[in-house]
Amino acid sequence: MSKSIRSEIIKALADGQFISGQALGEALGISRAAVSKHVKHLTELGLDIFSVTGKGYKLSAAISLLNKVDIVKHLDADWLDTKVDVHFTIDSTNSYLLRRIPNQVKVGQVCIAESQQAGRGRRGRQWVSPFGSHIYMSMYWHLEQGMSAAMGLSMVTALAVSDAIHCLYNIDVELKWPNDIYINGVKLAGILIELEGQAMEPCHCIIGIGLNVKMPMDVAEDITQPWTDLQSHVKEPIDRNELVAVIINCLRNRLRQHATEGMNAMLNDWHQRDVFMNKPVKLITGEKQTLGTCRGINSQGALLLEQDGQIKPIYGGEVSLRGVQ
Repeated sequence: MSKSIRSEIIKALADGQFISGQALGEALGISRAAVSKHVKHLTELGLDIFSVTGKGYKLSAAISLLNKVDIVKHLDADWLDTKVDVHFTIDSTNSYLLRRIPNQVKVGQVCIAESQQAGRGRRGRQWVSPFGSHIYMSMYWHLEQGMSAAMGLSMVTALAVSDAIHCLYNIDVELKWPNDIYINGVKLAGILIELEGQAMEPCHCIIGIGLNVKMPMDVAEDITQPWTDLQSHVKEPIDRNELVAVIINCLRNRLRQHATEGMNAMLNDWHQRDVFMNKPVKLITGEKQTLGTCRGINSQGALLLEQDGQIKPIYGGEVSLRGVQ
């Protein structure tokens, strides 16, 4: 009940105009005190709502909310069967789909949220998820070949996001093994792949994407690594509904390519966008650091690290890749 009331309050405030607590209460069938309580909760999610005596509540700026109908109208004809779930707030989009395996989810199903309360990145890190600012989305995929077929899915997904951004904004992003997307050497997006199943049996896969669209400055202060957002590189306001739909189109296209041709067909695309291609890098595994030169990736999605003239494949896991200044 509380979630639905808060959703209605957000919709009422989305245009950036004042609305009184009394009008909100009458529309929702609750008291003005209850309205105030719900508004306080929404500010804790990161919404910048202020109140003025005699006028009511107002967002500091209008927001364009995610909308299933608007997303679906931008989908390619091939992917109109995509089931799209849109949420105002959720623990995490990956967790939402994981809970629905195996009987309450269909291949290609997408979960998108305005805010995540327990968003997570790779290696258990928190993914900062302010309301209505970015894209937090996950897609369910089924791998008949088992977990071995999941090798390289982070790279496939990064290429799909790259395709979408180039298609809409003519921006060429950079890709960092195994799961990051950069602009001008600074992080724009991250990918989290989660698997469920047995090694030698068909496998359930959740593909999670977190993409910075327009970072609120008060939230930016809490982020400890260099970041950028897409709006800083695009002149016109970004339509998140259109962007979500084009990411879905590109991701399903790349997944289809991966299923029929494998990673080999995408290696050249990756190497053209690899931020560390032929550059000195260091691998960090716990307390250990390994220096070498990045030579791209192989058909299994492993990093190719050259040391002393020998090239060694490095597979994912608790490994971080950094440039060497």
